[in-house]
Amino acid sequence: MHVKSRSAQRASLRLGAVAAATVLGAGLAGAYVGLHRTAEAETAKPVSNVAVARSAGGNAGNASSTVSGGAGNTGKSSAQPPGLPDHPTPFSVKLSSKDIPEKGGGVRTGGCSGSLIAPQWIVTAGHCFHDLDGTRVSGKPGYTMTAAIGKLTDSDPRGHVLTVVDTRQSAVNDLALAKLSEPVTDIEPLALPDGPPDPGQHTTFVGWGSLSSKVVVQADHIKRGDFQVDQVRKNEITLEPLKKRTVENSPCPDDSGSPFFVPVKGKNTLIAVENFGPDCPQPGIETAARVDQLVSWIRGEIGS
Repeated sequence: MHVKSRSAQRASLRLGAVAAATVLGAGLAGAYVGLHRTAEAETAKPVSNVAVARSAGGNAGNASSTVSGGAGNTGKSSAQPPGLPDHPTPFSVKLSSKDIPEKGGGVRTGGCSGSLIAPQWIVTAGHCFHDLDGTRVSGKPGYTMTAAIGKLTDSDPRGHVLTVVDTRQSAVNDLALAKLSEPVTDIEPLALPDGPPDPGQHTTFVGWGSLSSKVVVQADHIKRGDFQVDQVRKNEITLEPLKKRTVENSPCPDDSGSPFFVPVKGKNTLIAVENFGPDCPQPGIETAARVDQLVSWIRGEIGS
């Protein structure tokens, strides 16, 4: 079966809507911000030459969800309200945009997932930040990208809603760093790995992507699933699910950039970020950008 990228899935749904995407009617042509490479184009290339495919339609989700402290949030949340369930993965990030410019005019919506790796930095898929031609780019995004951090659901009063103010693209794989408008000081970031993952290693996925490969709308709650490392390639890994796939436990459109993490010495450690895979929830393997060979670059970029 042909493996499709997270954003290339159901591309035909969006073609008829693009012409209607104007500033007044952008919601009709909402589309995933991630411009995914196809599996055939997954060999490492310079950023400017990355092959991309247009995405399926998608809603940016509820970027305006309530956060502790409201507008002007300083990155510190109030005490957890009583009665809320514990959040085992508060480092997870929901990325949403409502004003991504279209080449033919107008704007569209889109979304990705990601994870906190430092107080003011997250990591996600590189294609979540691109120009009008779909080329991955660094610097200040050309559209507003909102980052909801520390939430189990859109309505969770905990956590923070910030904006992305700068991005840095990896030169070797589909991974990017994104700087937040404020530091987050009350959530422990994912640790960076000190070596490559091993084939057979168990890992956990969390993301905010769609619950369908046909109707692409970001979920209003976090998704989670268990995977196993299949192959360790030069700049990527492939992963296979440990349980039968469902839309709740597997990456779908808008899950690009979702972390795969493992516990190491008592710390949750990031090993890869989601790039592409089969139509969810169909069988198949996921392909994710390796993090271990980028640790020195990441530390240099974020100043840690």
